[in-house]
Amino acid sequence: MAISTGDTLPDVNLIRLGAEGPEAVSLSSLTKGRKVVIFAVPGAYTPTCSSAHVPSFIRTKGDFDAKGVDEIICVSVNDPFVMNAWGEATGATEAGLTMLSDAGSEFTKAIGMDFDAPPAGLIARSKRYAMYAEDGVVKVLQAEENPGACDVSGGEALLDSL
Repeated sequence: MAISTGDTLPDVNLIRLGAEGPEAVSLSSLTKGRKVVIFAVPGAYTPTCSSAHVPSFIRTKGDFDAKGVDEIICVSVNDPFVMNAWGEATGATEAGLTMLSDAGSEFTKAIGMDFDAPPAGLIARSKRYAMYAEDGVVKVLQAEENPGACDVSGGEALLDSL
């Protein structure tokens, strides 16, 4: 069953590329006592993810900051090396977005947002969504019906819901 408003985020580890290489980061440590936005994409370097979803959060970063959001996190079922390179290529890292890998799909599966699209070569990927959480509790969740669309899960749409 998919996560919904009012649910607590699972305490799973995601992966980031640190100075010494890949390192685990506990989702609970990122969310405890904080206001965070988490948005997920089906895949790094895919068309809608690169041309619409990530840019929408780069554009709205300052607006989220003004609303007291402590961190904006992009999650994808890609390895941390890809997420790091994609963050640099899109300008997301420079803009202050945190790019995290859910390489084993543990977080994605735990919140019921996994899907497969074999014709597109996407296996065990994340649905496209955006959420706002306070102290690890989901306050707003906006998921796309179609993984190729970025309507309700974009930065502007989530910002309008806060």
